[in-house]
Amino acid sequence: PSIGGWVGGDITAGILATGLHKDSTLTMMIDIGTNGEIVLGNSEWLMACAASAGPAFEGCGISCGSTATPGAIDRMSIGYDGSISWHTIDDERPHGLCGSGLISAVAGLFRAGLIDRAGQVLTPDPSLHEPGIVLVPADDSATGHAIALLQRDIDSVLLAKAALFAGIQSLLTAADTSAADLHRLIVCGGFGSVLDVEDAVTLGLIPDVARERITFAGNTALRGARIALLDRAAWDEAGAIASRTGCIELIDDPDYFERFTSARFLPHTDLSLFPSVATPTMRRP
Repeated sequence: PSIGGWVGGDITAGILATGLHKDSTLTMMIDIGTNGEIVLGNSEWLMACAASAGPAFEGCGISCGSTATPGAIDRMSIGYDGSISWHTIDDERPHGLCGSGLISAVAGLFRAGLIDRAGQVLTPDPSLHEPGIVLVPADDSATGHAIALLQRDIDSVLLAKAALFAGIQSLLTAADTSAADLHRLIVCGGFGSVLDVEDAVTLGLIPDVARERITFAGNTALRGARIALLDRAAWDEAGAIASRTGCIELIDDPDYFERFTSARFLPHTDLSLFPSVATPTMRRP
């Protein structure tokens, strides 16, 4: 059963699978995807919203984007000296970046000081036809072409993460609480099991809370659907979850656009929201 017009049955299934609706303490669940959906609450109350993040986190509209298939880069490491290493799904030769790899790349470029807080490429690679940074040389690529992250790709990532984080802030504000009050933060979605927590926080994608409170749960929608289909009591429980979850419309929040604009920076305009994220100038010896 769906919770609202933009918060579908996949989120109901996710709540069922994670047991969020049974928690005695405050829990947030974030489903990262084209339609970033967020749930906040506990055993007494539940609230949800949906933020239109766009398809960037699924590799769509990105010049080097890919679905999570063998050979897709899912993690990157970028040193202060500009050295770049990567990990691919099934350890095959790289052909592009999937969602987690895209987040890892942008976070790594920022930590290394190769892009600024606005996501601007500081030293564009002259071999590219537009501003960007080569991540994988052509000789190392499965396609025979260099894998590069262009300025417009980085801009798309920042727009997507800003939409999602602004939704998180709006939901917390509507509940008269803050990220500091969260006892559990569940990240789910297509790459919710391989996403690096430090990359996600550095990007400003998820709140900067104690790491032991963050759980990556993978595809909770599929897991919850299986539970509901195999157990009539669980199916009825899913219906009860959908019925008692309040849904807020971000379009009706007069402060949402301001929050969105503030979140378009790395990790955010308000650095006090991300105390563990040091900017490159703070980290360099």
